[in-house]
Amino acid sequence: MKKLSYTLLLASGLVFGQFFEKDKVFTKQDTLKGSDTRFRNFWDVKKYDLSVEPDFEQKSIRGNNKVTFEITKDITNPVFQIDLQQPMKADKIEAGFPMEYKRDGDFIFITAQKSFKKGEKYTLDITYSGNPLIARNAPWDGGWVFTKDEKGNPWASVADEGIGVSVWLPSKDIWSDEPDNGIIMKIITPKNLVGVGNGRLINKKTENDKNIFTWEVKNPINGYSIIPNIGKYVNFKDTFTGEKGKLDLDYWVLDYNLEKAKKQFQQVKPMLSAFEYWFGPYPFYEDSYKLVESPYLGMEHQSNVAYGNGYQNGYRGMDFSGTGIGLNWDYIIIHESGHEWFANNITAKDQADMWIHESFTMYSEVLFTEKYMDKKSADIYMLGLRKKIANDVPVIGKYGVRNEGSGDMYPKGASMLHTIRQVINNDEAFRKILRGLNKEFYHQTVTTEQIENYISSRSGIDFSSIFNQYLRTTMIPTLEYSQKGEELRFRYTDVVKNFRLPIRVNGEQTINPTESWQTVKLKKGTPVELNQSYYINYKKVQ
Repeated sequence: MKKLSYTLLLASGLVFGQFFEKDKVFTKQDTLKGSDTRFRNFWDVKKYDLSVEPDFEQKSIRGNNKVTFEITKDITNPVFQIDLQQPMKADKIEAGFPMEYKRDGDFIFITAQKSFKKGEKYTLDITYSGNPLIARNAPWDGGWVFTKDEKGNPWASVADEGIGVSVWLPSKDIWSDEPDNGIIMKIITPKNLVGVGNGRLINKKTENDKNIFTWEVKNPINGYSIIPNIGKYVNFKDTFTGEKGKLDLDYWVLDYNLEKAKKQFQQVKPMLSAFEYWFGPYPFYEDSYKLVESPYLGMEHQSNVAYGNGYQNGYRGMDFSGTGIGLNWDYIIIHESGHEWFANNITAKDQADMWIHESFTMYSEVLFTEKYMDKKSADIYMLGLRKKIANDVPVIGKYGVRNEGSGDMYPKGASMLHTIRQVINNDEAFRKILRGLNKEFYHQTVTTEQIENYISSRSGIDFSSIFNQYLRTTMIPTLEYSQKGEELRFRYTDVVKNFRLPIRVNGEQTINPTESWQTVKLKKGTPVELNQSYYINYKKVQ
């Protein structure tokens, strides 16, 4: 979850901010960061085995990353691209094959002096160090956070969804290539501190007056989710009986917040129950579910959800929807955990398709509210979110250059999904589609087209024009209408060509507007009742 939009919302009190820069000129560097170039398209990352050790006084880190990969096609003397953003340094690189390498800006190019066959597996072992970019206001900007807790103890973490994990870790930093076999992460800390990572703690030892915490993730994991947390943590545990059996719940909080956390985190089980109902089993039973107190508001790090909401309901104590409904639950627990299904289980291949993460996850807030409270409250909450839509630029960004579209990907994307739900008009069928998405694309990276096609095919309804309208334009459909007794006249304006969005009026009668005027006979002559659940404008004309 990229939080920039929320910051701007809180600052202005009006609308979401945007990520997309209308007049940005993209460079070769942008293409190298965002595209599956010839330096990336012949090898597939299988596993990262990494270590990280922070130095609080110097605000620096050091460690290494052993990258295991598989060759995906026959190739001679290829050049591998490793991403490592300045001012971080690669101190040493070793490979299981003859090679030479050079640094070029935020990239390391490794030229292999041999031929490879499809299916061969090799390693790159990279030792790194340096003073990473320090986040000015995490998580809204990327980088490391070196701070102190309320008791004056050192506390550190990193947030890097937008800027990329290569802001500190040498890696293949592209969303479309996750390490299929997970990661091993060693976090080295001073003796009085604790290191918390993703997945499960598989070993802890003390050497040379330092603690070494080893964490393992068995499932594929997106790069920006690989996060070390270092602080004076204490741990408590619980279990949740879910659709795949017993799920371990693992909580790491600052020692003086233990009692607050035990109370606030009671919301986790209702959240998991609701999301398993709507989306299917939690996607990472093998790695456990984890909340970790963080020195910033929150992020959806896989099996390592960052929590910094101050042990209060709402979004920092306010209701994001402006309706009062959101004060009944902890926004960060609900939203960031929803990302375990949409962002971590199903991950966009390209950041331009980040709506897949944020639209479904913001809609998960609505679905949770419906299950936790009631459908009326959920509908009210959804209409409140809709008021935040800016319609500045399209929701989908520019492909191949690590570019995100409008911050409208949150409320506008959720509104689009709510509209699609109205068209399907069968909540059980809609639920099966959501669960089917998480089963069909389990632990995969996907494109917008794959998600669009799945929803259309499984619903038996062609939603292509609806996706085009809401994801690729800033126009909001307007239904112009007039009524004379039982006669209703109507048409759509501000729509893409061949826009098809049937809507129900008077609670039961379906009309199929186009850009041409049509007339239908209503069952009664009272003023027509228009359904507000569709994300369209209604305009009465003479």
